[in-house]
Amino acid sequence: MLALAGYADRLSARPGETLNFKLSNSTGQPVDAHIVRVISADPNPAGPGIREEAVPVELSQLDVGTHPVAQGSYAIADLGNALADLANFSLLLTLMPTRLPIDGPATVIAMLAPDDQGLRVALEPSGSLSVSLDGQSATTALLQLNRWVDLAVDFNASSGELNVRIKPVQLNSRWSTVSVAVNANSAAMSAATLLIAGGPPERLAITFDGRIENPRLYDRMLSDAERDAAYQSDQHQATPVFAFDFAKNTSTSEIIDTGPRQIVGNLVNHPTRAVRSSRWTGHEMCFRHAPDEYRTIHFHSDAMTDCQWPTALSWQVPDDLKSGCYALRISAGDEADNIPFFVVPPKGKPTAKIAVLVSTFTYTIYANHARPEFRLSTRWAKAWREQITQWPAYQHNPADHPEYSWSTYNDHLDGSGISVSSWHRPMLNIRIGYITYHGPEIRASGLRHYQADTHLHTWLEDQGYDFDIITDQELHDEGNGLLKDYAVLLTGSHPEYHTRDMLDALEQYRDTGGRLMYLGGNGFYWKIALDPENSGVIEIRRGEGGIRAWAAEPGEYYNQFDGEYGGLWRRNGRPPQNLVGVGFSAQGNFVGSHYIANDDARASRAGWILDNVDDNTFGGHGLSGHGAAGFELDRADKALGTPSHAVILATSEGHEPEAPWVLVPEERLTHLTNVSGESEPELIRSDIVFFETPDNGAVFSVGSITYCGSLLTNNGDNDISQLTKNVLNRFADPASKFEMPD
Repeated sequence: MLALAGYADRLSARPGETLNFKLSNSTGQPVDAHIVRVISADPNPAGPGIREEAVPVELSQLDVGTHPVAQGSYAIADLGNALADLANFSLLLTLMPTRLPIDGPATVIAMLAPDDQGLRVALEPSGSLSVSLDGQSATTALLQLNRWVDLAVDFNASSGELNVRIKPVQLNSRWSTVSVAVNANSAAMSAATLLIAGGPPERLAITFDGRIENPRLYDRMLSDAERDAAYQSDQHQATPVFAFDFAKNTSTSEIIDTGPRQIVGNLVNHPTRAVRSSRWTGHEMCFRHAPDEYRTIHFHSDAMTDCQWPTALSWQVPDDLKSGCYALRISAGDEADNIPFFVVPPKGKPTAKIAVLVSTFTYTIYANHARPEFRLSTRWAKAWREQITQWPAYQHNPADHPEYSWSTYNDHLDGSGISVSSWHRPMLNIRIGYITYHGPEIRASGLRHYQADTHLHTWLEDQGYDFDIITDQELHDEGNGLLKDYAVLLTGSHPEYHTRDMLDALEQYRDTGGRLMYLGGNGFYWKIALDPENSGVIEIRRGEGGIRAWAAEPGEYYNQFDGEYGGLWRRNGRPPQNLVGVGFSAQGNFVGSHYIANDDARASRAGWILDNVDDNTFGGHGLSGHGAAGFELDRADKALGTPSHAVILATSEGHEPEAPWVLVPEERLTHLTNVSGESEPELIRSDIVFFETPDNGAVFSVGSITYCGSLLTNNGDNDISQLTKNVLNRFADPASKFEMPD
């Protein structure tokens, strides 16, 4: 763990609202804290550098101690006195281990008294199951990873015999039984706690990696016929003490007991729900249509969506504080950290004509991305460390700190993709001064997301524009009501992840006179779902298509949080071209190139955009890859929704020599043909597009992640800056008119 680290309970707040900062400090020194307004988060000394303004607010020294990070997802339920009269019993469940534990036995299921005595089923590091009761333990044969087995644990109080049976879930398989004599004549206990897949660290509960299905307990021993029937259809005469159906309430953190007691348990650290069970047939791909085939939860020992640290500092945003990017800077001894957040204007009271949409959902999806280059290449990691020391830059890399859990661009320890992310933890790559890429091969600052977006904020500040900051959260919550009073809405460099409500709001804004400037690349690409119970917890299912770090399993493309089909917005019938005229087409290394104005661009009705841009070749410079068109490129495509009246002003070129460019997978049909009919080289491009929308609205899109990095070249006196000012000035002018051509 870092000696000093923290996070905020929210990423944005309005004047008068309170931010709660959660801190952990093992330095033994008091924590000094102050608030700054962040203008630039780029540590590159050849760029704007880190630029901040102190906020005149007095914060006292904080007495902050060390707080642990408890990883691992599990379920916990209070059984009360349900086991008080338990003598004979049968416990049934189905499980599929996906990774063997390393540090000791991993709890599969346990029923424990307050002194932690009781029944415990655990997966051993060897791969066997151990079942213990009253100090006696029976051990099964080895289980295979990624293979389902049925488990039955029977206890005969009169003989004191504990029988453990396992059977692979396949046709004609047979039960394998081990027995052990137990001294107890009863399994009864009062005030029992049920733990599934793990538990709180104080209960010595190492978390199980794998899937668990349909755990149920009966207060008598089932016959062989009843046991077999229970695994086939649940149609038998025995009444359960509890029977948890994991297919119920999948959008929540609850597990539901369908037995007579209707016990409700709780899930910790968001295990993955809406996943295939052992009896999945493939006849249905949506868990809502065949719940009996999705009665499973996938638990992970490295999952963590809330550190649950106590609040160290509560700060009420002053009523007169300007909308913008801010951070809490903290220090203790030789250690320091910073925690960025955003102040949005009072609800319904914009303070400027221009709004910048900050992609906080995208930031959260990428939070603590442990890049493969850093993890797999010692040379790469060494060069990164040298770079941050030379500048200097933020010192910590997520790859070094798995304790804070990684991003949805990483895998869990069992190899399955991480599908849920949260901002309720330190997010090391969302820090002032963090660099993603290093060295001469990436050219210049090597920033992404939060830090790269401050290139736009710095440019706006330096050019004298007044602007409000709004974030994804407000857009999702308030829709077009948040946007309607702004003349212009600007995006940052990479607005990739969106909910349905967000896209609806952006479309409504665009089609009711709003003027939208999309200044990034790979935007409006993935569909996400938000946890209905906990703000700041976001789900992504990486379904069919798309450039992605992992692929969801068949039958698991639907979100657990909202039950909707996940994956690409394009596969949900809403390609980015339909919103902003361009959409993701190709990806390469973090290297930029230039644009060339199209032959008829200056003579078109959008020719004013190129006013005072002297050369037809422009943008071959910048702090992101030394070029305005780079890394991830979006292109126009009328078949995907680019309006027929859209003007393509310029197209990028020069990508092939610099990077191993690839098309997005959804473009390919065969090794020879693509969906659009264009050749692969033709599709590796970024298009700058303009089009008018109803009620005097308009859209301007640049289709490149590295575009904003070119705004600051030569202190903002350059072709990309001039072009962007041309658009922003006219878009912000209420007297300007945009009429859709006939």
